[in-house]
Amino acid sequence: MGFLIRLAITAIALWITTLIVPGVEVTGRNGLNTVLTLVLVALIFGVVNAVLKPVIKVFGCVFYLLTLGLFALVVNALLFLLTDWIARGLDLPFHVDGFWAAFWGAIVMAVASWLISVVLPDSLEER
Repeated sequence: MGFLIRLAITAIALWITTLIVPGVEVTGRNGLNTVLTLVLVALIFGVVNAVLKPVIKVFGCVFYLLTLGLFALVVNALLFLLTDWIARGLDLPFHVDGFWAAFWGAIVMAVASWLISVVLPDSLEER
């Protein structure tokens, strides 16, 4: 149940990101197609983050230390671009228009996910 809630939070955060950040867009044919695309891209984003982010943190720990953690913003943007590339490979109507859109998109995604997690009751997240 926790996985589905996390997926829903990520999908909603992704939707908020498409509304706020120019250059991050979902172009579904209708509402259902858009929702399915958001859920699938959220799933891709979650898998990319779960698999690659720990590896990048281990090998890039020196850069994290030298930049006082600011390197994480670049890593998040690159992971967001990788999500776009995978989504395009799967013919999903999701597009990120370059590094800066990915940079701001990753920041908005992180803040929106955090805010949604704060609003959700703890008992709902723990299930």
